Amino acid sequence: MPGRDLPHWLSLALLPQCGSVRLKTLHQLLGSPANIFAQGEACLVQAGFSQSFIGNLQPFLTNNLPDDIKSLQQECLAWANQPDRCILTFGSDEYPSLLYETPDPPPLLFVWGDPQALSLPQIAIVGSRNPTPDGRKNARRFAGELSAMGYQITSGLALGIDAESHQGTLDRGGTTIAVLGTGLDRIYPRQNKKLAAHITEAGALVSEFVQGIGPDSWNFPRRNRIISGLAHGVLVVEAARQSGSLITARTAAEQGREVFVLPGSIHNPMVKGCHQLIRQGAKLVDCVDDILEEFPALVAWEKSRIAKPAETTRDSNDAAECYLSKAAKKLLPFIAYDPVNADVLLLRSGQDLADIQAALVELELHKEITMNPGGYVLSGS
Repeated sequence: MPGRDLPHWLSLALLPQCGSVRLKTLHQLLGSPANIFAQGEACLVQAGFSQSFIGNLQPFLTNNLPDDIKSLQQECLAWANQPDRCILTFGSDEYPSLLYETPDPPPLLFVWGDPQALSLPQIAIVGSRNPTPDGRKNARRFAGELSAMGYQITSGLALGIDAESHQGTLDRGGTTIAVLGTGLDRIYPRQNKKLAAHITEAGALVSEFVQGIGPDSWNFPRRNRIISGLAHGVLVVEAARQSGSLITARTAAEQGREVFVLPGSIHNPMVKGCHQLIRQGAKLVDCVDDILEEFPALVAWEKSRIAKPAETTRDSNDAAECYLSKAAKKLLPFIAYDPVNADVLLLRSGQDLADIQAALVELELHKEITMNPGGYVLSGS
């Protein structure tokens, strides 16, 4: 449901010539736009804003918005009143702090899906719209392995590497975020409408653009700054010299994010941009560990996160002592109420894969666990 302050934020953000940078400064200095509306022009003057900027805000300050802005405001509020949809603003508790810290964060984020996913640790994966078969395979593999480690995968829903990254995450039961360069009522490209629907169920679609905005070319560089701004790092899988992925990589570097690159054959024109990034200082990677070693704090966070379910697991361990094997008893604490697959259990438990697979069969037979589409959970969860 829209928050009380959302109409005021919409009034500000939808006015032309305000700009996200100035609105962020406005929020930092004066807080809620409802307070600004109540205090009027004097508070803006006292805060040091220019007369030209204050002039741009007059329709907001006098509650005299143009009819087209009022109409658009009502459309946005109606959209946000639908299930699984919301609009995040600088004043929202769920606005992702990592994105807010960037120089040019969007004052409005339209979210279709789970807004909390935006604040979880993310790795962005981007690349060519026309990748090689190896590029597609690598995008899925890295997305799947990173999601199995507990990280959200962020990309742009484009054909090629973006779509493969989203799908690779979904295939492993992970969470993925798609940042669009259109309004969320205009899924682009159309070929990915089914994929977008799956993403709303296991993550979120995100856009800074209001309903009705189509795929104009200037939208996508702006979208790219959100992709990199949400993530701790950006992995470029395949990119030609003129690829839009290089814009995302450059923006990531400007935002202080890590940039990772998969290398390729010197004879492949689809990786010329990747090699250029490596020469400019991006980190060459050939496995997930090369990425994770740059984020020790994230790894520590993941370990603490997965330890909590083990502490709160039901007391079935005690009841199961009489009939479970040693391997099954050892594995059970690592399975809780969030789906987990064998690959994740391999990383968490340290057991051999053969022992894990045997223990899973045993635990299923004794109805201690259940297999769900995303993995194993405790029975009854």
